Amino acid sequence: MKNLPRHQGWNVERVVPLMAGVVVLLSVALTVAFTPWWLLLTGFVGANLIFYSVAGWCPASLIMEKIGLERASCRIPLDAKQTT
Repeated sequence: MKNLPRHQGWNVERVVPLMAGVVVLLSVALTVAFTPWWLLLTGFVGANLIFYSVAGWCPASLIMEKIGLERASCRIPLDAKQTT
C-alpha cells in the first residue's frame, strides 16, 4: 500500500472546510429537532464555501488569520523556478 500523505499541521485551507462541515451537520440536526428555518444556515455556509473557492477568502478565513492561524505555504517562489 502506498504511503498516504500526512498533513503538516492546521492551516486556514484545512480548517475552513472542517468548520463548514461541522456547521452544516449542526444545522441539519437543528432542522430535524426544531424547525426547517435552520436550513438557511446551511445555505449561508454553502454560499461562503463557493465564495471562498472563487475569491480565496471568506469572513471565517479572515478571522482565523487574525487569531494567528497560518495559510498553507504551497506556492513556489518566483526566484526558485528553474528555467532549463
